[in-house]
Amino acid sequence: MAEELAERLGRRLGMREGDAEQQQQQQQDAEPTPVPPGSPAVRAVGSEGSPGGGRRLFSPAAEFREFSRRQLRDMERLFRQYDAGKDGFIDLMELKLMMEKLGAPQTHLGLKNMIKEVDEDLDSKLSFREFLLIFRKAAAGELQEDSGLHALARLSEIDVSTEGVKGAKSFFEAKAQAVTEGSRFEEEIRAEQEEKRRQAEEMKQRKAAFKELQSAFAQ
Repeated sequence: MAEELAERLGRRLGMREGDAEQQQQQQQDAEPTPVPPGSPAVRAVGSEGSPGGGRRLFSPAAEFREFSRRQLRDMERLFRQYDAGKDGFIDLMELKLMMEKLGAPQTHLGLKNMIKEVDEDLDSKLSFREFLLIFRKAAAGELQEDSGLHALARLSEIDVSTEGVKGAKSFFEAKAQAVTEGSRFEEEIRAEQEEKRRQAEEMKQRKAAFKELQSAFAQ
């Protein structure tokens, strides 16, 4: 009897341990996949849709299901390329340089209107989510053909799958050109920053020389 009772207890304990392991595994499976830090996808998109006004992370794949993962990666790469400040936004000046590089320069007012059309949080710059809205509107035919946003979407997005081998060749040629232009763009930014540092250093030296001259006259 004692052996039979011990056997029953052992089976019950085993079942409980198995259930606990199964629940733990289900909880782990339910947890969202972590997003790499530093990605523009890791952005709080405000309290809309969040109970108690909390902030939630933006998931491009979840919200923009009409785009493939490769398309989203290409759009993120383009966004990062022209986010010269690396702050997760494209501001007015960065958008100006971007449109110039794409061969569709815009007036100051035109650039402001481009941002305004998708600037949902009214901060006068483009977050990655708002950048993706441009392509959503373009795909839905909601952009005017003569608008700056239409030009941006048309000049920066090439679909390989619908153009066959010839289109694929053009796609990769365009990609190579985009990489070259991106490098030139970064070089120009670095050159501007270096020029500002040089001017600041010259100003500092002139002030120091002026102070020395003042001291000499005061003696």
